[in-house]
Formats: sequence, structure tokens, C-alpha cells
Amino acid sequence: MQKMPILWVLFLFLSFSAIAQADLEVKGNSPDLYVQHKVAAKETWFSVGRLYNLHPKEIAPFNNTDMNAGLKIGQVLKVPLVAANFSQDEKKASDEVLVPVYHRVAEGEWMFRVSVNHNKVALEKLEKWNGITRNQIRPGMELVVGFLKVKRDQSALASKAVQSTAAKEPPAQSTAPKAPVEAPKEEKQVTVVSAPKNNDKPAPAPVFKQEELPAAGASVNFNGGFFKSGFKNGAKSVSGQATIFRSTSGWKDGKYYALMDNVAVGTIVQVRHTGTNKTVYAKVLGQLSAIKENAGLTIRISNAAAAELDAGNSEARFMVEVKY
Repeated sequence: MQKMPILWVLFLFLSFSAIAQADLEVKGNSPDLYVQHKVAAKETWFSVGRLYNLHPKEIAPFNNTDMNAGLKIGQVLKVPLVAANFSQDEKKASDEVLVPVYHRVAEGEWMFRVSVNHNKVALEKLEKWNGITRNQIRPGMELVVGFLKVKRDQSALASKAVQSTAAKEPPAQSTAPKAPVEAPKEEKQVTVVSAPKNNDKPAPAPVFKQEELPAAGASVNFNGGFFKSGFKNGAKSVSGQATIFRSTSGWKDGKYYALMDNVAVGTIVQVRHTGTNKTVYAKVLGQLSAIKENAGLTIRISNAAAAELDAGNSEARFMVEVKY
């Protein structure tokens, strides 16, 4: 009579342990996306496979290991996100549910880059799943970038499933008439962002009011920007066309960023507008993507950096000299 309660408690402990330790933050870049799993007591290749709806024969090679070797408590496995267990078209089998997986936004990262690194998922889907627009992305946000497909009756992760992706959309407006709400005329519109929480639960979608990007023609002056002191005079320089990417970074702190081919990520580059002879310093975030809009470009800089160069806040091209 006493064995049943003990077994039941043990079952609950293992189930909740699996849920609590499962990290649903997406790692890697397309096409090698994965989530990490820390092996708990009594777990096997097959129990991990059931948890993530993927046969162990696909998990073991992804970790450069052999299924016959067994698992060790505390071992961290990479569980690949593939067609069998990952959905970005919101399709699933009748016995499956969709569990959101997240990407934590890095400093200077914008939604287009998130899209490219996660199978080029449509920006419209990222906006819908997260209830924001592409210009409202902020460092520290946890963005839904797709869904883990798990068996409803076999995976403890099923308890994290969303009822439907429509749940991420703004609630429908009531048909009852409401009095219009106007902002005070003397007050500037502000952006309110919920602070990122340092836990495993997805942070609630931030609340934004009105536009948060400065209008075209806005200007800043941070004497070259925050990264000026980190610039190391190098022997390399290149001249060519530049344009902008839109970002909220830099307008208040002078942190300017850039995209440039054949330059290591993290490098501080000096960008001089040859027309105005003004100079800024920007940190390289990554390469220019191979899209038509980047053809012939030497560099893209954040729009705040372009504003300090007096190049405006539009996407018109201008000539620069870049040193690094």
C-alpha cells in the first residue's frame, strides 16, 4: 500500500525535473539550430528522445557520441531542431503540441539578423508570435523564433505548449464604443520596455507607445561615439559607399554599430564621411548579408551614427573612408 504513493512522487519528481531543467533557448545558427538538455538521474537516450520528439539516432551523432556509451548525470546534450520536431509554419500532427522556443536578443541585434540566423523565418511571423513590430526589438528580449513539436502524451514539455499562435496576437477589440484617449499635448511620447527577467520563463512582451525611432533628419553628437576609445589605428583602409540600418541604439549613448565584410566581429572601425569630413567609431556586428540591397556597399552603419556624420537618417547612400 505504501509503494504506490512513493512511485507516484518519484514520477512527479522526474517529470517536473525534466520540465524545470529543459533549456528552450535556441542555440546555433541556420541550419544547425539546437536546444540544450542537461541529463537528469535515470534518463536514457530514449527518454530524452521522447521528451524532444526525436529519435536518439539523430541526437547522438549531433553530439559526436555513440548511443551505446550511455548518459551521465549532468551531461549537456545538444538536441537538434529539425523538420521532425521543429515548426516555423505552425503545422503539427494531431497528437502533437507546439512549445515555443526562444532566442535572447544580443546588444545591437535587430530582427532581420534574428530572422537570417533562424532559417530566414519571415519577419511578419516574428512580429506576430511576439506581439511587437520589428523596430521594437531590444537587447535582453526573449523572442519566439519557432516551436518545438512534442507528443502530447509522451513529453513532459507538453505542459509548456501554447494553445495556438493566435494567443500571441493582440486581443480583439471590444465592439462597445470607447472614448478616445489622447496623450497630453505638452508631454513627449515615450517608450516603455519591460525589464528582462533573469530566469527560464519567457519575458512578457514589452509595451511600447508610439514611435521609438527618431525622425529622419534627427541629429546627435557624441564626439565620435562610445567606442572611440577602443579604436586601434590599423594599416587597413577602404573607401566606398555606405548606408544605414535602423536601430534604436546610439541615440542616447553614442553606441554605434556596423555591418562590414571581411572584418572580424567586435572590431572597432573608424568611419569618415568624405562629404562632411565628420568621423564616427562603430563596432562591427557581422557581415553584410548577400541580398540585392547590399550590392556595391562597403559598410552599413546604424542610423544614429549616420546622423552624427550629417548623412541623415534615410537609406540614401553616401561615400565614406573606413579604417580598421
